[in-house]
Amino acid sequence: MFLSDGETSFDHLLMIKRLAASVTLVLLLVRAIVPAHAQGNFSSGSTGTDGAFAPTANITVQLPENGVFNYTTVNIPSGVTITFKRNSKNAPVTILASGNVAIAGAIALDGEGGALHKGGTGGPGGFNGGAGGIIIDGYNLGTTGDGPGGGAGGRFVDPTNGPIGGGGAGFSLVGGNGGGSNQVMGVGGPRYGTNTLLPLIGGSGGGGGGSPLDSNFQGGSGGGGGGAILIASSGSITLTGSIHARGGAGSNASGECSAGGGGGSGGAIRLVANAITGSGTLDVGGGGGGGGSVFRCSPQPQYQHANGGRGSSGFVRIEAFDLSSFSIAVAPNDSTAISITQPKPAILPNAPQLTIASVAGITAPTSPRGSLSGAPDIVIPTTQTTPVPVVIQGANLSVGTPVQVTVTPENGARTPVNCTLAGSQTSSTCTANVLLPTTGLSVISATATIELMAANARPLFINGERVDRVEVAAVYGGASEVTYITRSGRRIKRAE
Repeated sequence: MFLSDGETSFDHLLMIKRLAASVTLVLLLVRAIVPAHAQGNFSSGSTGTDGAFAPTANITVQLPENGVFNYTTVNIPSGVTITFKRNSKNAPVTILASGNVAIAGAIALDGEGGALHKGGTGGPGGFNGGAGGIIIDGYNLGTTGDGPGGGAGGRFVDPTNGPIGGGGAGFSLVGGNGGGSNQVMGVGGPRYGTNTLLPLIGGSGGGGGGSPLDSNFQGGSGGGGGGAILIASSGSITLTGSIHARGGAGSNASGECSAGGGGGSGGAIRLVANAITGSGTLDVGGGGGGGGSVFRCSPQPQYQHANGGRGSSGFVRIEAFDLSSFSIAVAPNDSTAISITQPKPAILPNAPQLTIASVAGITAPTSPRGSLSGAPDIVIPTTQTTPVPVVIQGANLSVGTPVQVTVTPENGARTPVNCTLAGSQTSSTCTANVLLPTTGLSVISATATIELMAANARPLFINGERVDRVEVAAVYGGASEVTYITRSGRRIKRAE
């Protein structure tokens, strides 16, 4: 899981089960002025095997399993909207073009809004919202949203204190807290990732709202996180249309004395080319929280705002040598979410990998879901003692690399535990003993930041800068992605 400083990344997420006996966005107009002589020779790495992409009508494109399209050119005309169907690994969308890219229409990767009993589905590379009104231990508890910044679920404290709204998901900022009782809150999800969008990842899901123990009264569900997209061109990118990866809104409560769901966080948009021009729109706004209902909730006057929290905005990253004709509106107006720089490609041999091998002696699937919505990846019997061993495996990682293993229950706070890799550079392992809730679902994630240079190894330089560390990351059991971290702190993603 990403921490706020952006210096760690996550690999395998596993979901395990322990058996039991409307926001208004403000547009920020961004204009970058670069000297006319600025130039470079960025290559997207596209093989061109998918040919030219030139749709003439609205279309939903199935994302391949690796999430990567290798086009020659891309031309999306005005009036045409492109959406994507998520693959089994929920990979982000990567569009590589050997020629120019022109977007006069729209590319949409929005997360869905929450629905009754079901959190909204995240856009490609984004995460699902939590469900509202799940009955556990005598209360209807909202489920925590999926993803590193998932908002916490709300609950129904008691008739006196009333219901609690689901927390909004975090991403570029911390998500908003759910409203309701001043004793307990649906806490907003944490901030994660960095504005470099290395690795590329989407928004997280909002938490579900709480409601009393009555099947007729349901808390609102959380909105899904906005998706993530990288568009890289060896030529130019011209944007006169729009790309939006907005978080889905939390749904309203259904029935009396119930709370709204939290909004999903906005997603991620990264554009890389030798030149980027145009005056279009990039939108990574977070979803609004759903409304609560406190009718017949005692005492009414004190708890009139059991709404879900608002989701954070996502990230926009613009990388080009020539931005002299670039004037694009970015939503929302949040300077922490926007960064503009030059292209930074890199190639790393022998890419590091980090995976969760087993939990409580049960082998993990090769492509885990890592989601609190849907079937668990691993089911742990009630006879299993606690703490539970989680075995982590590494490849092409230095011995002694610290790994943080985090447990995120469907209801409750995240708990991190550390272990240290031992073995060899090519094959290493460590075991973290984690405490799991006695019942219910949890997601386990593993994170690591590694030192590149082993003893007596030759130093690696990129564009004259010595590389000191490498960050390895993957989403939903997908292939690891690698980022160089130079001595000056510069972060450079490995080109595929």
